Amino acid sequence: MCGIVGYTGPREAVDVLMSGLDRLKYRGYDSAGVAVCDAGEHRLQVRKTEGKLESLHQLLSERPVHGSTGIGHTRWATHGAPSEVNAHPHLDCHGKIAVVHNGIIENFAELREQLQAQGHRFISATDSEVIVHFIERYLSNAAGPLTERNLLQAVAQTIMRLDGTYALAIAHADLPGVLVAARKDSPLVIGRGAGENLIASDIPALLEYTRDVIVLHDDELALVHADRIEVFNLSLELQEPEEMQVDWDLADAEKGEYEDFMLKEIYEQPRALRDTLHGRMAPDGTLQLSELVMSDDEIRGLRHAYIIACGTSYHAGRIAKTLIERWAKLPVEVVASSEFRYSQPLVDEHTLIVAITQSGETTDTMAGVTEAHARGAKVIGITNVLGSRITREADGILYTVAGPEIGVAATKTFTTQIAALTVLALKLAQIRGTLPQPEIEALFAELSTLPELLEQVLENTDDIVAAAALFQDVDSSLFLGRGVGVPVAMEGALKLKEISYIHAEAYPAGEMKHGPIALITPRVPVVAIATHSATYDKVLSNVQETRARDARVLLVGTTGDHNLKAMADHVLFVPPVSELLSPIVASVPLQLLAYYVTKQRGHNPDMPRNLAKSVTVE
Repeated sequence: MCGIVGYTGPREAVDVLMSGLDRLKYRGYDSAGVAVCDAGEHRLQVRKTEGKLESLHQLLSERPVHGSTGIGHTRWATHGAPSEVNAHPHLDCHGKIAVVHNGIIENFAELREQLQAQGHRFISATDSEVIVHFIERYLSNAAGPLTERNLLQAVAQTIMRLDGTYALAIAHADLPGVLVAARKDSPLVIGRGAGENLIASDIPALLEYTRDVIVLHDDELALVHADRIEVFNLSLELQEPEEMQVDWDLADAEKGEYEDFMLKEIYEQPRALRDTLHGRMAPDGTLQLSELVMSDDEIRGLRHAYIIACGTSYHAGRIAKTLIERWAKLPVEVVASSEFRYSQPLVDEHTLIVAITQSGETTDTMAGVTEAHARGAKVIGITNVLGSRITREADGILYTVAGPEIGVAATKTFTTQIAALTVLALKLAQIRGTLPQPEIEALFAELSTLPELLEQVLENTDDIVAAAALFQDVDSSLFLGRGVGVPVAMEGALKLKEISYIHAEAYPAGEMKHGPIALITPRVPVVAIATHSATYDKVLSNVQETRARDARVLLVGTTGDHNLKAMADHVLFVPPVSELLSPIVASVPLQLLAYYVTKQRGHNPDMPRNLAKSVTVE
């Protein structure tokens, strides 16, 4: 959630740090800071501010810093209110060591008490500050003069005292040109440049300088110089680093011609879907999912499946439940990741776990993966990020090929998750023999037409812009659907509430009479998914019930359905498609609706308040 950048090389470090932090601000933050080593005077120059990066830019213009090694941070508050004093970097008592941290230290209160008893002075209310004081303590106990090895040892000793999660970058005023990085359960990568190297929480911060990346694993540390990178385990034994080359460039992480990242990413969905589906069916009709890492006999022997996910990914999982049960005849339970490991799930070696996480780092989902493995289940991960934590911990990985998603509100990663899960459901059906092969081929062929259908939806958005006016002066709204339309409604409500700040609830349309209908007034717009389906007539009956109570109604319906205009204030038409494949085309108008409502209300859709792109703490 917090953003970390580190740099060592020939450039002015502050320029690289601020550029990287700017590319990480989509993660969500409430304060920011940098620490740069002044090699001549062996001191750390620290600048921190509450608020947005513009405030830090202003401070740096008034009080510039110079040096070629430094670390930077954008903070999303957990322990301690947003403030300058709680902003990172944090310093030790002598101002020689600087630390930036993403994660949570669960035993910080106990550690802080120990350090205070030994005379350490704390400035902030954060959990992170204990880290820099423990490094200071262990360095003071080291024999002989300060060395890189001593610093590395002190960091290793410190992190063995920590309970919780962390990604760390550390600088020392008396070791200019050297950075130390470490991670456990929070994302951190190292960029290998030409005569310069970088540390970052996420790849976009590196792309201006390199596409060659080292993925730091849990319980690993790195010693980073301008001309070399060394990776160690906690025993300080050299490790062979995992290296990868990023297959997208800086332009993919920039807005280009679009006003906002969210709008750009909505329009990238046809391309993202094509890339995600590419090569998934062989000429003989066999679906290509070698990533499953399960034998056909194991798949036939499955008795139950769980899908674990959070937020938007949870809604994709709700859609996948219907597909897997309908096609593969395998019972599926969808559980919020934060609840899964505490629910004593009925999981064994005959259970499949599908863990969906856009970032591949979501803490609750990763905890669920650990729990599933402990109970003997096989885990398939669905993620958009190469080299992320789930790629190392799941038994098999099915990638979405959405490219970088910078906007906090998920759009293209949602529809590509649905596409990937659809292929998974068809593959399970193919192996289990529960769906005729001609039907599998026909469904995949239709799935492959969805990118073109989305292009049709995106060609003209005038009706969506007009419909957004329904939400100008309202504080609440109701989203309705049936069947696979329920998770579509849930995702539509989530999009609206998270970026426009309008309260939105989603319900199965048939449940409206059991409570939500009491909310209906002309100031509570109703959005209903009314595409062609087995429950189409039922949905329209539920809509009529809201109309009878003076609701203003917005419908998502199938092109050519002339009945809808008579019972709605606005209708957003989408091309006809089979019911079980309809969530992808039905979701895109709701993404655009949330976007235009947000813009009309004067909010920034890319940076909704209190939210972060990747949730790496519980």
